[in-house]
Amino acid sequence: MPPHRAWRPLLAAASQASRSPRQASMRQMGSLTTSLESRIAASSFSRRPSYQASHPGRASALAFSSSNTSTVQARHASSKSSESSLQHTPLYALHESLGAKMVPFANFAMPVEYPDQSHRDSHLWTRQHASVFDVSHMVQHKLSGELAEEFLMTITPSSINEIEKHHSSLSVLLNKSGGIVDDTVISRIGKDSFYFVTNAGCRETDLPFIQAEMDEFLKSKSASSDKINWHILDHHALLALQGPEAASVLQSLVFNDTEDDTLDTSLDTLYFGTSRWLQLTLPESGMNTPSLLISRTGYTGEDGFEISIPPESGDATELATSIAKALTADTSKVRWAGLGARDSLRLEAGMCLYGHDLNDTITPPTAALGWVVGKARRSDNPSPPFNGHEIINKQLASPKSMSERRVGFTLEKGPAAREGAEIVDLENDNRVIGRITSGCPSPSLDGANIAMGYIKNGFHKKGTKVGVKVRKNVRKAEVAKMPFVENRFYRP
Repeated sequence: MPPHRAWRPLLAAASQASRSPRQASMRQMGSLTTSLESRIAASSFSRRPSYQASHPGRASALAFSSSNTSTVQARHASSKSSESSLQHTPLYALHESLGAKMVPFANFAMPVEYPDQSHRDSHLWTRQHASVFDVSHMVQHKLSGELAEEFLMTITPSSINEIEKHHSSLSVLLNKSGGIVDDTVISRIGKDSFYFVTNAGCRETDLPFIQAEMDEFLKSKSASSDKINWHILDHHALLALQGPEAASVLQSLVFNDTEDDTLDTSLDTLYFGTSRWLQLTLPESGMNTPSLLISRTGYTGEDGFEISIPPESGDATELATSIAKALTADTSKVRWAGLGARDSLRLEAGMCLYGHDLNDTITPPTAALGWVVGKARRSDNPSPPFNGHEIINKQLASPKSMSERRVGFTLEKGPAAREGAEIVDLENDNRVIGRITSGCPSPSLDGANIAMGYIKNGFHKKGTKVGVKVRKNVRKAEVAKMPFVENRFYRP
C-alpha cells in the first residue's frame, strides 16, 4: 500500500428512508459486519513451514542501522487458528485492556473493532475526526547499498531513481509475467537506502520472491552480496493516525528543539508522500522518543500519518504503547479503530486489498494502476528492464489489448454485492462479463452500495449499465468513478 500499498471516508446519518434511524443503522451494521467477517476469513491462510533467511546481505534490524542477523519466519493465519498460535503485535496487551474484539488476520491476532464504537461509528469518526490503527503486522523493510536502487527498478515499474530523499511512491512488486506479487510504498531515506512496507498476508510469498530476485540480479551483475543489504524490521511497530484532526494532534506531540533551527518540525511542510525523522514528547513522562520515521500517507483516503516505531532492547512494546496512549489521550479528537473501519474506508477511497482486488496474475494496467509505471519506463527497452515490461508497456500503449479492467460500481438499494458476485450484461441474456472483488454499504454515502471488480473491456466506461448477481437475484448496477468519496490528502 501500497499499493499500499493500502490496503482507503464516512457516513452522515443512517436514515433518510421511512424506517427509523436505529433500524437503518442496525441493518447497515449487519451488512458491514458480514462483509468484514467474510473478508477476514478469505484473508487467512493455512500455516506452512517457516521460511528462513539465508542471504548474506539480509538482516533483521533492531533499528535502521542495526546489522544483527536473524531468522525470517513466514506468518499466515488460519481462520481456525487457536489464540496461542497467533502472533501478537507490540500493542496486543493494550488492545486487550481496551476490550477490543480480536480476530485472526495474516497469522496475527488483530483488533477488528472496539467497544466504544460500532464499525460504522468508527468509520465515520475517522472521516470527521481522527483514528489510530495498529498496523504493526505489516512487514517493514530497509534496503540499502550501491545496487539497491537498480534492484528495486527491476522488480517494480516505478522510476525509483527519480524519488527524492524523504519522498515516496506507491508501487508494486512484479513477477516475470508482469503480475502483481504485492503492492507497496517505497520511500527513499538516503542516497542508496530505501524503506518500504509490504502486506502481512503476502509475507510467505514476498520474502522468497525478493530473495530469489535479489540472487538472480546479483548473479547477473557478477556482484557480491554486500552490494545490497536487506533488513526486515520485524521488531518495529507501526501506527497509522488518520483523519482531518490527525495533523493537529500529532503536531502537539512533536518535539521542537529550539537549539537546532536546521530541523523543520512543522507538519505544515510535510506533504502527502513525504517523510521526516521526528521526535515526540510523551506527556505522561515528559520524555522524548528516539527519532521516528513519520510518513504522511495512509490507507483511508484521509490526511494522515504512519509512524514507524523502533524497538528498545529488542522490544517495541513499551515505546509503542506510550506513543499510542499519547495519540489517543483526547478521545474527543482521536479514537482507536480496527480492521472493520479500515476495510470500508479503503474501499470508499478506491484502494485495493491484495488477495481480493489484486493477485499475481493481474498486471498494473488491468488493475487501473498503470500510473505506477514511471513515464521514463514506458519504452520498449526501459533501463534497467523491469519484470514483465513487454506485457505491461504493450497494455499501456494499447488499452484495448486488455481483456478486462478494474472499475468501481454503484448498486441499487438492497443487499450489497460481495466478493465473487458475477457481473452480467443485461442486454445479452445476463451473460457473465466480470466479477466483484470488494463490496459493502458505504457509511459515508448513507449506506449506498458500492463495489469494485473486473469487467470485460468495452464495458468499463463510466455510466455503463450492468447487472450483478446478489443472492441469486440480478441487481441493477452502474460503472462508477473511483474514489467513491473524495480523497483529502494534504498536498502543496
